[in-house]
Amino acid sequence: MGAVGPRVGALLAYVDGSRYPGEEHPDGTVEHEAIDPDGVDDSWRDRSRAIEAALARTLAGADVPWHFRYLAGRVDRSLTHLARAVDAAGFVVGTRAPGPGARVRELVEGSVAVHLSHHQHRPVLVVPVQVVDWKAGAARGTTG
Repeated sequence: MGAVGPRVGALLAYVDGSRYPGEEHPDGTVEHEAIDPDGVDDSWRDRSRAIEAALARTLAGADVPWHFRYLAGRVDRSLTHLARAVDAAGFVVGTRAPGPGARVRELVEGSVAVHLSHHQHRPVLVVPVQVVDWKAGAARGTTG
């Protein structure tokens, strides 16, 4: 028998803040409910299918196995639970889309990457959503 190498793969997740987590399962999946108990909101099912389909198109032909989880509640807590459930090696998170709205939202809610790095032991890699050409910004006299 050969040696077993490290696990390689990606577990991609979307956290819906308009829903709250109910029962959390050992595989990282979560049963969740709408925050409004009187409203019937099944749009999350369509959103989940659309996200998974977009990921399948984007990752078609990728040589890395991947799985998708639709989570609910606070982003940092949901991702930490998922990572603990599947014994993830670390996190890769994107930055917020640029703009004043994103800055205000981050000021109020805080950064997911910062929350993750302060509340669990796994490494957190932050990847920019948009490429910034610093040379072009400097030439125009702007710094970001």
